[in-house]
Amino acid sequence: MPRNTLAGLTATALLLGGCATSFTTAHAAQADPTAQVEETLAGQRYVAIGSSFAAGPMLPPAKGGAPARCGQSLNNYPSLLAERFGMVLTDRSCSGATTDNVLGPWGDIAPQINAVTPQTRLVTLTIGGNDLNYVGNLFNASCAYRAKQSLAAGGKPRPCAAVKIPTEYDYARDEMQLMEIARRIRTQAPHARLVFVQYLTPLPAPGKLCADTPISEEHAAIVRQIGVRLADITTRVASANGAVLVEMNQSSATHTPCDAMPWMIGSPDGYDGHLGLQWHLNYAGMEATANEIAWWLTRVGVKSVRPNLLPLPVPLVVPPPVPPQTTSPTGTRNRN
Repeated sequence: MPRNTLAGLTATALLLGGCATSFTTAHAAQADPTAQVEETLAGQRYVAIGSSFAAGPMLPPAKGGAPARCGQSLNNYPSLLAERFGMVLTDRSCSGATTDNVLGPWGDIAPQINAVTPQTRLVTLTIGGNDLNYVGNLFNASCAYRAKQSLAAGGKPRPCAAVKIPTEYDYARDEMQLMEIARRIRTQAPHARLVFVQYLTPLPAPGKLCADTPISEEHAAIVRQIGVRLADITTRVASANGAVLVEMNQSSATHTPCDAMPWMIGSPDGYDGHLGLQWHLNYAGMEATANEIAWWLTRVGVKSVRPNLLPLPVPLVVPPPVPPQTTSPTGTRNRN
């Protein structure tokens, strides 16, 4: 299939190195304008932008050189991806980062987007969740759940931050900020491939919460709704900017902390943090994310320096080629 007709491609990938088969979904939101720029990324500059789901806080081993509060791991998906393609990684991911911290400074930390230059050939982004308190709500909800249990057992009241419901303004601002980030990247690095990586799904379906996800169904519904809205926003931004979209929200839906092979750590009682920060990705989740990005990059013709580590594509649905158009394409976009 011609590369310029890969928009909307839905496929699956077999993740190697484990005993489970994971279906993946990665597609180009629009035709990738950089698809034929080069056939290899070896030795090229790769900039990773994002929050904790990209950084990997407390996931061993820790990465040196970055600010300690960013919590970068040598096993985060940017590092695994860079190794696979022989890229020179500039990792600007930072735990707790918002879109403001991508576009502007965060105390002593420079704007993440400053790392993007005309020499950059790949940019990945996992950002926007902290603007909506997506992960923060998980911590607050589990605190409230345990506080209620403790109080019922005769314990003392425990202070917990409130679970916050984003306003429509919050969602609109998040989308505007992501649009500006994509615009700036396209301006600063016109030859770079731009890849939006969706946040992994942290909770199972309604009615399937478990001991490792100690929150109420009421709070779980709030978190799930934020996840759906955030994914919709990211999809629209990727589409509007001709970027690749890697739908980790969908492929991780059967790898929550309550599933047999979790890609995320919940909040188990007595957890000591040895696999990574609670409510964040474990190594399997980081590896799965790197696998899915790698699958898409190889799909558009990028060569890996370590092909033995690439997942084997197992197409589930391959749409027919798009016929040549003689007039300007028109169409509608899904709205919330």
